[in-house]
Amino acid sequence: MSEQKVAVVTGGSAGIGEAACRALAGDGWKVIVAARRRERCEEIARQIGGEAMVLDVGDQGSVDKLHALDRVDLLVNNAGGAKQLDYLRDADTADWQWMYETNVLGTMRVTRALYPQLKAAKGLVINIGSVAGTDAYPGGSGYNAAKYGLRGLTRAFRREEAPDIRVCEIDPGRVKTDFSLNRFAGDAERAAKVYEGKLNLTAEDVAEAIRWVASLPPHVNIDTLGIMPADQAER
Repeated sequence: MSEQKVAVVTGGSAGIGEAACRALAGDGWKVIVAARRRERCEEIARQIGGEAMVLDVGDQGSVDKLHALDRVDLLVNNAGGAKQLDYLRDADTADWQWMYETNVLGTMRVTRALYPQLKAAKGLVINIGSVAGTDAYPGGSGYNAAKYGLRGLTRAFRREEAPDIRVCEIDPGRVKTDFSLNRFAGDAERAAKVYEGKLNLTAEDVAEAIRWVASLPPHVNIDTLGIMPADQAER
């Protein structure tokens, strides 16, 4: 077995996931770039000397392919997202189901699939949460519910597996990526207003936090790490 440590990054084809793949590869990890877009995964994997895997965290059949991996030392559960800013009174059931499937059940599926490898490696799981998982906001009830759910999953999993598997949650604040563009179904003008006139984190800022947590010695577990731009003082 190769001595090079292996990291799996879900949602690795763009944004925080892509930046994490690049940061980890720069730190010597063999990175498996896992996301739905084959061409983009393959391009990133080629650039960083990693491997591409087409993965849909909402599809159990797709997730089952992870069983074939021989070694996994680090899992970054980054796949997630939000849909719209509807008040609860206007909630779209399909949007809520998608958010829960992706942010919570997707994390569960991938972590469960890779549990044997992580256990054998005494590995590390980093779940990408959000400040939305600690404080709710108008129009965010569906996304808040999903990220609150992810937070509960993360904390329970850490208590279940300590000290054999380390578990960390990184909670970014406002990060300028395609998050809002995806949230608003491609409405670029509406998405741009989320970031206008504000300081914003970059995907690379969050990736550096991921890289740092993953670089720590095995007796250290960062439980929860919040990271926000300097002008975002409230969660």
